[in-house]
Amino acid sequence: EWYGYFHFPTLPNKKRFGREIARFPTAFANSVICISILGNTLVHKPSEHDPGVVLMLAELAKEAGIPDGCYNIIHGQHDSVNFICDNPDIKAVSFIGGNRAGEHIYARASKALKRVQCNMGAKCLGVVMPDATKTGLFRQLTSGAYGCSGQRCLALTTAILVGEAREWIPEIVEDAKKFKALNFCNDFLEFHRNCTFDIISGCLQETDFGPMISKQAKERCLELIESARKDGCRVLLDGTNYTAKGYEKGFFVGATVIDGVKENMRCYKEEIFGPVLLLMCVDTLDEAIAIVNRNPYGNGTAIFTSSGATARKFEQQAEPGLVGINIPVPIPLPMFSFTGNKKSFAGDHNFYGKMGMHFYTQWKTITSLWREEVAGRNVYCDNFKMSRK
Repeated sequence: EWYGYFHFPTLPNKKRFGREIARFPTAFANSVICISILGNTLVHKPSEHDPGVVLMLAELAKEAGIPDGCYNIIHGQHDSVNFICDNPDIKAVSFIGGNRAGEHIYARASKALKRVQCNMGAKCLGVVMPDATKTGLFRQLTSGAYGCSGQRCLALTTAILVGEAREWIPEIVEDAKKFKALNFCNDFLEFHRNCTFDIISGCLQETDFGPMISKQAKERCLELIESARKDGCRVLLDGTNYTAKGYEKGFFVGATVIDGVKENMRCYKEEIFGPVLLLMCVDTLDEAIAIVNRNPYGNGTAIFTSSGATARKFEQQAEPGLVGINIPVPIPLPMFSFTGNKKSFAGDHNFYGKMGMHFYTQWKTITSLWREEVAGRNVYCDNFKMSRK
């Protein structure tokens, strides 16, 4: 069978985050290539912003022995997208990107009676309880917000501070100023706290995170920061005028912290997709859960607490499909499904895991009747079974 696949990722922007982050444009593409193991072929349309990485992936696939014609790449924009949605030889479509494109793809491909899954926009909120363990907490919030320059669907864009946790705002800001990306080779809590926060080209060893993916992305991020300022928010740490020495014309935005955010503000309602951490304050856990559930997106959320009862209540009542307990970015391992929901996902089967296998395979039910001569008379044996191809 033929399967269409779209991939609209962010640029690789952090060498020191390790190979996983440096290959961020292929994070989902790598898993989708596995559909060839299930007997399928793939048509892959990468993002026009970073198609080179997918071409390198194709070279590796060929080197690994994947037969010619099993992994195919097409480039372009609207015409290429519509071709995949409309072509009758393509039986199913996967998409990762924004809601505008995702909703168009879902509607058009579904109209052609294709199986479709679309991972779309997100706004991940983290709830900070006053009983949370402070060791490493502020670094978790800042790394969750600023990793990959905030250009990832599971970026922890908003921290909801409950009760006395609001008193930690100055410490959050100070940690954002000193933020140094964690080293995946060390323990999660062993951070370089004495280093200043530094963003350069994304290619140097001392880089914490790199530039925005494009000039347009930077301008949109700055516009949303300015909208927060006009709405009465306090910009406690302003990265709008950041420049990197030697890269003065780069599309850089520095780490930014904004306090006093409300649900009706544009900076909250829209996905900023930049290194910006929004802060909200409430009095109770119930208020925080209500804010999480009122958000139209449902990709992921997190809570920071030392109480098992509080964590259990949150995981049961929070609506987003991915929930982190004392983990800022709750991305699942590949054997589990990427269970985004609400406005963040369209389709019946999510990515990864068993649901991903169901999406890329077609069930078939076989009913058979065998006639066997036994002792001079006919004996009928009914055989029912299911198979998957």
